[in-house]
Amino acid sequence: MKLTDTLLRSLKATGQVQKKADGGGLYIHVSPSGGKLWRMAYSFDGKQKTLSFGAYPAVSLKDARQKREEAKEQLAKGVDPGQQKKEIKAAALAVEREQGTTFEAVAREWYAKKSTALSAAHQKKVLSRLENQLFPRIGNIPLSQLEPSDILAAVRYAEERGFIETAHRLVQLAGQVCRYARLCGYVKYDVASGLVEALPPIQRGHYAAITDPAEIGHLLRAIDAYPGDISMIYALRILPYVFVRSGEIRAAEWTEINLAGAEWIIPAVRMKMKRPHVVPLARQVVRLLEEIGKYTRGGRYVFPSSFSASRCISDVGLLNALRRMGYDKTTMTIHGFRSMASTILNEQGYRPDVIEAQLAHGDQDAIRSAYNRAAYLDERRRMMSEWADYLDELRASANPSQR
Repeated sequence: MKLTDTLLRSLKATGQVQKKADGGGLYIHVSPSGGKLWRMAYSFDGKQKTLSFGAYPAVSLKDARQKREEAKEQLAKGVDPGQQKKEIKAAALAVEREQGTTFEAVAREWYAKKSTALSAAHQKKVLSRLENQLFPRIGNIPLSQLEPSDILAAVRYAEERGFIETAHRLVQLAGQVCRYARLCGYVKYDVASGLVEALPPIQRGHYAAITDPAEIGHLLRAIDAYPGDISMIYALRILPYVFVRSGEIRAAEWTEINLAGAEWIIPAVRMKMKRPHVVPLARQVVRLLEEIGKYTRGGRYVFPSSFSASRCISDVGLLNALRRMGYDKTTMTIHGFRSMASTILNEQGYRPDVIEAQLAHGDQDAIRSAYNRAAYLDERRRMMSEWADYLDELRASANPSQR
């Protein structure tokens, strides 16, 4: 039974690979997540091989059938269509590298024109996604030779690590470059069209978190303007920089903090994974701790309750502060500061293992975990310092008077 557009549109994700044949070796390959890719099975010199024609609906049923007929004509002449495709692509690669029409070259041209309309923080984020995640994988490919499968392969690392929202944003960014290339006449088609359908849907987690840079800037300014009690004010100001769990920051004790060494060592007894955790302190955090130290340094807790110095501030108190600032439970939570940091640091290209170590997430191999905590400490210090500077940029970008 031949394929129809009605049937193709009706194919949905089942969690398993599906293959629907059209005849002559042509079939649609439906990934477990629902992506639809055209493939053609053929035999050459006694070996079974596969050709890729692109993603549906960017490549229509009619176009796929035309590509199948062209491949069959090549086979009839004794030519391996897959090998010829590779040779043509290699020759074009050499020419187009010289002409400056690779994905990276055109992406940089697009960025130079578009970035002037973006804030400094957003410029940094977009450039980081290009340089750290797309260029290393598809930067050298000429745009005329770029395939949908190349883009999907470039974002697969993020998808496999569970960063589905990042994968979607990378596909959207590649699509912006490809549309620019088509409008400028570099290519005839936008090969990124429809690729989001090949990715798993974004699943919003239980903990609401703000990840849009402009909105983060507004949140930081709202925190700065919050008129609560001194412990609550400083806990809220420090939390975005260190993104620890609520209980870890609320019950912080002065004996755990080394301001001279810019380090906070949370004891195992207060950690979810029951092992000590090192939090490198950026200069901004050291300054804030020095400020609140003028009020609370003589006691046990860094953030004592206003009702009793023998108790720390409450989880409800932090949450209520967010609510008074206008952030409801569907927009931002205290745990959301961790999700915010994780999402953006991954997007900016920091090593996932380093981010996970700073989040103090579990590792089934205890020996490897202990090694990583030590091995990543220098990287974590640099990351935490750069994260703090990034937050300061977002705070300033939300305030026109500071631009």
